[in-house]
Amino acid sequence: MTHTRAPSQQALAVLLVLADAGEEWRHGYDIATQADIKSGTLYPLLMRLEAQGQLEAVWQESPTPGRPPRHAYRLTEAGRRWLAGMGEALEQARARRDASQSQPGWTGTAPSPSCSS
Repeated sequence: MTHTRAPSQQALAVLLVLADAGEEWRHGYDIATQADIKSGTLYPLLMRLEAQGQLEAVWQESPTPGRPPRHAYRLTEAGRRWLAGMGEALEQARARRDASQSQPGWTGTAPSPSCSS
């Protein structure tokens, strides 16, 4: 798909988390925690990135009996290529992430588990 504008800071944060994960699947709560994004922003963003072909999603059964399956996400090959071609915007997003994580008081926490998949 052709992209006419640069992704938002939140989208870049999510894409960086997924890029760092490589081929591993990540659940929404993990992504929210690492990207420091609230679930109300995260899930619409994940759906949009999936619709654009930048990531893929699957249902995974919970290892805990009685718990429902959860969505897991990872970048597609197209998403990796797209992200690699972002150049300066990607480097700026990495710098923002690194700076925010090094600030006193940063916890890297996300919304409560009841708000995630």
